[in-house]
Amino acid sequence: MTDKKRLYEIIPDSSNIRRSLDLAEKYGAVFEYNDFMLPGYLDDRAECRRKLIFYKSLGRDCSNDTLHGAFIDISVHSEDSLIRKVSRFRVRQSMEIAQEMGVRGVVFHTGLLASFNDKKYRESWLEANVEFWTDILEEYKNQSVYMENMFDWNSRELVQLTKAMQNSDRFGICLDYAHAAVFGKEESPEAWFEKTVPYIRHMHINDNDLVKDMHLPLGDGIIDWNRFFNLMEEYQIEASVLLEMAGWEKQLRSLEYLESKGFLK
Repeated sequence: MTDKKRLYEIIPDSSNIRRSLDLAEKYGAVFEYNDFMLPGYLDDRAECRRKLIFYKSLGRDCSNDTLHGAFIDISVHSEDSLIRKVSRFRVRQSMEIAQEMGVRGVVFHTGLLASFNDKKYRESWLEANVEFWTDILEEYKNQSVYMENMFDWNSRELVQLTKAMQNSDRFGICLDYAHAAVFGKEESPEAWFEKTVPYIRHMHINDNDLVKDMHLPLGDGIIDWNRFFNLMEEYQIEASVLLEMAGWEKQLRSLEYLESKGFLK
């Protein structure tokens, strides 16, 4: 199998930026920025601004890049007004950075409490998220939002949300296959693909032991990547794919693994 169309992404290593730039050039990859997603970093406005200026100074066209938005304790649907307020503030911080950098999309998590099966909670989660993300897309007209599965046991609410957002072509699913393998045990990998495929706009992949979320290079864990790429081909998915592991060495090993398996042109 030869991959002719797929856009791969790597996480830039600002401390070894030349390595990241060389890797991106060699493999035709783009960047997904992970610097701006943690609360401690977002609190340090001077450092945040410094890193933003640093990335902009590289002179790259960022229009195909993505950015991982704030996700620690983010609950835009919380019934607690203070938690809801700060969560929405953090999301807007992420969107402002994405807008200034000119990236095409921002990845956020569902924030869903997977084990809390109260019907009212899940209905409220859906209603609040539809309203909030509709407003966000109206405010930030040049960025897309990609909603990622994290601790979600199945794809049900993620699909419901994306269906409800179908009036916007800038809202879609970021299917994290490693998360689905570890946390999404109520559905098989085939089921995750089958149910989310109409809405997948972006993907995250890395390897693990099917027990812990380890972010290993591809081939260092036990995820069946032949199965994954067979599903990609079966469902004709052409979404961008982030190799979600930190450090250019791990990214290089993953790209070489893809090349050796015939998954990379």
